[in-house]
Amino acid sequence: MVKQCEVIGVKKIIIIGSGGHASVIIDAIEKERKYAIYGIIDTVRPVNTSIYGYRIVGTEPTLLKLGKQVCGGIVAIEDNWTRKKTVETIRKLVPDFSFVSIIHPSACISSNVKIGDGTVVMAGAVINRNTIIGEHSIINTNSSVDHDCILSDFVSIAPGAVLGRNVKAGNSAVVSLGAKVIHSVSIGEHTVIGAGSTVLQSIGPYGVAYGTPAKVVRTRKQEDSYLS
Repeated sequence: MVKQCEVIGVKKIIIIGSGGHASVIIDAIEKERKYAIYGIIDTVRPVNTSIYGYRIVGTEPTLLKLGKQVCGGIVAIEDNWTRKKTVETIRKLVPDFSFVSIIHPSACISSNVKIGDGTVVMAGAVINRNTIIGEHSIINTNSSVDHDCILSDFVSIAPGAVLGRNVKAGNSAVVSLGAKVIHSVSIGEHTVIGAGSTVLQSIGPYGVAYGTPAKVVRTRKQEDSYLS
């Protein structure tokens, strides 16, 4: 079924989250010019508050009232676990809600790259041929993902991080600021690679690893925050 906003040629979307990460996503949306922003959903800021030039229109249940006024939206929350829980909440409230992907026009994406719904690719990011990026992931500013990589859902590749060819990253894995991962290495689900680390061999799930070469220093739970 074609939604009303598509019929009239205006693709309006909603932003879920109003932190600093949301401001960067909003900038990418404005520059991409593929969608217009209807407003922002947030659980903290009061309704009708203006931030980043847009109005807070309510909390997640407000999505039930918007109907055909929006064609979808994106969860603009940086933490993987919080982003995942928010997506799950929205899917329960509005099962047919459409999540959109956002790609900054300065990103360099090769042919035959697949990018999942809800994923954002920030300014200056590079994604090379035959790579698959899952849903609701973040390929952040000036990061590089080489050819034939497979990144699962809710993955975060931080600014300046570099992934060699054939790298695999499990659900909710994190490669932090400036870290480097050599070719054909796997990073397990919910594992965090520390800033500036160099990963020379595969690392299993639910760990925190850092250093050069990166070594696992402790385990972690999937809900543990990795952002200070």
